[in-house]
Amino acid sequence: MRTGKSDISGWLVRPAGGAAWAALAAVLAALAASTARARPDGGMDNAIVVRAARAWLAGGDPYDDPHFLYFPSAVLAAVPQALLPGAALRALVPCAVTALLAGGWACALRLHRVPGTSLLGVLGLTALAAGFAPFGHLVHLGNWTVTAAAALPLGLLLADRGRWAAAGAVIGAAVALKPLLAPVALLFLLAGRWRALAAALLVPALASGAAALLMPDPAGFFTRTLPFLLHGDDGFVRSWEASLPAVLPRLGVPRPLAQGLALLAAGAGVLCARRRWRRAGHGPLRLAETGAGLMLSAFLVSRPSYDHYLLVVVPLLLAGLPYREAVARRPWFWLALLPQLPGVAWPGLEAPRQRAFKDAFTLGALAVTLALHAVRPPAGRAPQGGRVTPPRRARTVEVDSSGTG
Repeated sequence: MRTGKSDISGWLVRPAGGAAWAALAAVLAALAASTARARPDGGMDNAIVVRAARAWLAGGDPYDDPHFLYFPSAVLAAVPQALLPGAALRALVPCAVTALLAGGWACALRLHRVPGTSLLGVLGLTALAAGFAPFGHLVHLGNWTVTAAAALPLGLLLADRGRWAAAGAVIGAAVALKPLLAPVALLFLLAGRWRALAAALLVPALASGAAALLMPDPAGFFTRTLPFLLHGDDGFVRSWEASLPAVLPRLGVPRPLAQGLALLAAGAGVLCARRRWRRAGHGPLRLAETGAGLMLSAFLVSRPSYDHYLLVVVPLLLAGLPYREAVARRPWFWLALLPQLPGVAWPGLEAPRQRAFKDAFTLGALAVTLALHAVRPPAGRAPQGGRVTPPRRARTVEVDSSGTG
């Protein structure tokens, strides 16, 4: 990577030394080990899915648990875990979550042509694990959001290399496990990649349809889960949600008005993501920022929306830091992350059920920052057209002041 002497990019892509690798290994190992000691079931959220699978194996209905918010295909995917003893889950789940987060980070780096052995690769993951609270929360919870955090950068990496149908299949498989990445279908629509769009829709539809036929109530997701998501009044869940429809009513805004404002904000975010795609520019940044914009727009309005959803977009954007035109170079990107620093006491927001306000600030500030970044005029020439040309394989990354890579 060649950059000006005053730019940090050259330093970021230098090979990491042994001390940096040792620090990364220590942080990840400590996080997984502390979770294994504290969570006998592998994580509270993972336990919900495992209980659903065990209920199905016993002849019951997994949708009897109102907190099971997944497609029927997730029940079958959780069966191997349901057959394992608790001691195995305690050790394997935090390790698997940590490994998937590391794998997603590696794919994000490869998307941006940044070596995984670079200082950004090693110290970036260390900083996420030690200095970004949602990372630790996701490992402790064992939430299946981790599948989306790994699948989105992998899917975008495949798309960047011209393998759009495979990218659609990866996104579709992640949706079959947890429908978090459904908004990425809009990216395939913007790109005019119809095979990728078909794969992203058909994979979860076929997997869930086949699994639903094995359930006691094949329509349980539609008759019980969807109404709970749209109109459920679960005080415990609502107090942790960071989306606008959940946070604004807690500040005194009438619920219908809050929902209307959320829809407007999400719609504006989608339009800005479309603008970012049409602006073209450097391929990896274009894919990452458009995909992240669509996901943040969905998080603004989705029910539920939690802090660990940020791990779907933040690593993807952070990996583009070496490029001068990346949104990670904007000050508000970093200011938005301040509430997520572990160990920092924020007056009035330290009660467990008050942290949703911190998460809502980060979510909203990131969405606004990315939206403004998307609509700003391009800084130089950018290739025209709606498709990304697969990049040539190279061992170096060219970065200049135009941001074209």
